[in-house]
Amino acid sequence: MKITVSELIVRYIERLGIETIFGMPGAHILPVYDSLYDSKVKSVLAKHEQGAAFMAGGCARASGKISACITTAGPGATNLVTGIANAYADKLPILVITGETSTHIFGKGGLQESSGEGGAIDQYALFKGITRYNKVVERTDYLVNVLNQASRILLSSSSGPVLLSFPYNIQKELVDESTLEQLKTSKHYYSKIAHTQSAAAIVELIKEANKPVIIAGYGCICSSAEDLVTELSNTLNIPVTTSLKGKGVINEDSALSLGSLGVTSYTNAYDYIKDNADLLIFLGASFNERTSYLWDDKLLQKKKIIQVDNNEEQLEKVFTADIAIKGDIKEVLINVLSDVGAQKIHKKKLAPYTKFSKQKDANAVDNNFLAFKEKFPLVEAFFIELEKGFTRGIMVFDDNVIFAQNFFNVSNDNRYYSNSGISSLGHAIPAAIGARFSVNKPSFAILGDGGFQMCCMEIMTAVNYDIPLNVIMFNNSTMGLIRKNQFQQYDKRFINCDFINPDYAYLAKSFGIQYKKIVSTDDLNGLFSELDLINGINLVEIMIDKDTFPTYSSKR
Repeated sequence: MKITVSELIVRYIERLGIETIFGMPGAHILPVYDSLYDSKVKSVLAKHEQGAAFMAGGCARASGKISACITTAGPGATNLVTGIANAYADKLPILVITGETSTHIFGKGGLQESSGEGGAIDQYALFKGITRYNKVVERTDYLVNVLNQASRILLSSSSGPVLLSFPYNIQKELVDESTLEQLKTSKHYYSKIAHTQSAAAIVELIKEANKPVIIAGYGCICSSAEDLVTELSNTLNIPVTTSLKGKGVINEDSALSLGSLGVTSYTNAYDYIKDNADLLIFLGASFNERTSYLWDDKLLQKKKIIQVDNNEEQLEKVFTADIAIKGDIKEVLINVLSDVGAQKIHKKKLAPYTKFSKQKDANAVDNNFLAFKEKFPLVEAFFIELEKGFTRGIMVFDDNVIFAQNFFNVSNDNRYYSNSGISSLGHAIPAAIGARFSVNKPSFAILGDGGFQMCCMEIMTAVNYDIPLNVIMFNNSTMGLIRKNQFQQYDKRFINCDFINPDYAYLAKSFGIQYKKIVSTDDLNGLFSELDLINGINLVEIMIDKDTFPTYSSKR
């Protein structure tokens, strides 16, 4: 029996376990959309292709599974770029399907042609640096090989976006249905190598250390190793700090939590490491600009270093480790804990420090943090109420970062997704929507008013599909980071940072969603009782002063 290539594509998507595909149709991709009509895969119409890519990213982050987006040729594909770049930075498994003009008009100037021929834009070149695999499928004789290569990348432990572009005439060609049986769409589990020697070496360094510190990153979440990190921390009394993306690997209310490490963080993790640590255990954490305080040498001086990561490219990228292991963090920790138990290693003695938890803030000695708190009491009060209202089971997508990093205690019963891939504004709302398509938990999108205006129409996607969503928008009528930098570094020469906002009460009303404005802490009292934050779609506007800035400096 013969089937069209467009039907083969859809059935391939089904076999990958993809349940939802986000996008916008166009003439050059309509054969695939027509095949989606009878599919169990739910197609979601976004308001902009960038939003579709962010939705696919949010879906992948929340579910841990392959997600997908689909667009037409030309501008449909080019509008995906920022969202796909973000997914590439976050190593998210996203299958991107785009249309293309028919092959027989390549180079002739076809409408929206992206072949790279005859002066047309070259879509392959455009996406080459932000995809793990990128192919324009011009023939059907190698179609199976292309799809299997896509599967290999999408199902790998170090994944990323895969883009397949199908010319219009190829989508309509016929192939034998038996081709489906040649497709590999399930993960192949190789025999696992026990990291016994590596584990023994790690344990030996831990035994020798007096004040070890664990630096846990997003790799711990990807490996589902959170409980094992906590177990190692508790067993040996080792404090844990996290990267921003790793926030929540260890419960931040724990006595052993140092909070997150980074230039925008007011926790005492930096000082504890600099002044006390003699061993740093990096677990799935890259030592990037933010985490490393712009690669501050004081964090690494006179310290032994252990690094475990499943991505070989991250190993010793910016420092030399005493032990560097490419491997699954969960597997490595299982072996480490086994050795620790067998050797009955004594618990480490902690150096004095103030616990990260807000309950101890009254005794804090960090004047910078106290000054930060005094500047943003309304924001801190919101996060306190959020923790009280939802002690577990929520997803928070955050474009703003600095407030949640310092005011929001995250446990591994909640999920915190910082926008730290390429830190693109306009990410939180579509990402939270995409997540809710795959995971049935209350979703919060946190962002500023500048980022809100980049993506607010995607709220109507939530409305159209009845997807519950809570948008928390900080309104200061300015691009806050830009204004802060111009205040600190450019002698208050403010340019292109301030703007006039619409009336958000009327905007929410036009969307048909609930709205609440927070001007004082008294307004927070009714927030969790007046709005349905579980099943409703809500816009919460929190007012802050445009001339009140965090105290950290962004100087390079």
